[in-house]
Amino acid sequence: EKYTEKVSASLLYGLLSSIAVNFFFQPGHVYSSGATGLAQVLSALSVRTLGFEIPVSLTFYAINIPLLILAWYKIGHKFSIFTFITVTMSSLFIQVMPHVTLTEDPLINAIFGGLVMGTGIGFALRNNISSGGTDIVSLTIRKRTGKNVGSISFLVNGTIMLIAGLTFGWKYALYSMITIFVSSRVTDAVFTKQKRMQAMIVTSQPDAIIEKIHKKLHRGATIIHNAEGTYNHQEKAVLLTVITRAEFNEFKYIMKKADPQAFITISENVHIIGRFVETEE
Repeated sequence: EKYTEKVSASLLYGLLSSIAVNFFFQPGHVYSSGATGLAQVLSALSVRTLGFEIPVSLTFYAINIPLLILAWYKIGHKFSIFTFITVTMSSLFIQVMPHVTLTEDPLINAIFGGLVMGTGIGFALRNNISSGGTDIVSLTIRKRTGKNVGSISFLVNGTIMLIAGLTFGWKYALYSMITIFVSSRVTDAVFTKQKRMQAMIVTSQPDAIIEKIHKKLHRGATIIHNAEGTYNHQEKAVLLTVITRAEFNEFKYIMKKADPQAFITISENVHIIGRFVETEE
């Protein structure tokens, strides 16, 4: 069931990224962030240097393949397989989706392209799927050094803007900045990775649930014993745990496995004082 969700998210990301690229970014000469933007720049440069255009779908694939090999060895096989599916879907859709010019206006293309792209990235992240590119580099460095590296994508995006500005004119670099801003805002709206949620679980199987929370989510929990249901007067335990938005789908899945009869409430955006470890899948 979890895998079906992930594959659906891959398909949705592929579809939305291809609409963003072929309907908005390419007609408006607006450049996206990360690997997609880099693929667009390389494709545009191929026309100038080689005299013919290498399709965006191909340059996007070429950028991601070495990164996927890196991910396979450094991050994990499951992560790599789903990222490979996502990258393949995206390349395929970009290739087969018709090129439609809805408007020549680069500002409208920048805003709506960012909107569509951000939605795709948000849904991918919601299902713990990476769209490849800079994610892989950031995660690898994070695994090796333990440092959080948002600066990687910032550097890549800065380079894309610089190349776009120097080659095609600075106004396109500025429009691309608008795209990146809109895209990241929409991604945050669709999915805030580190939004914290408190789960209160009323269960008659506390040990099974605690084991899953510890082993699968690597989270702690607080147990309150001797709670009582007011209908049947059955003895229950109440568990309190805090998870992030990124772990929510996994949490739902393991709860169904551990105790399908459990009663669970979720509070979003909880504030925490004390130790809470940010994890990365």
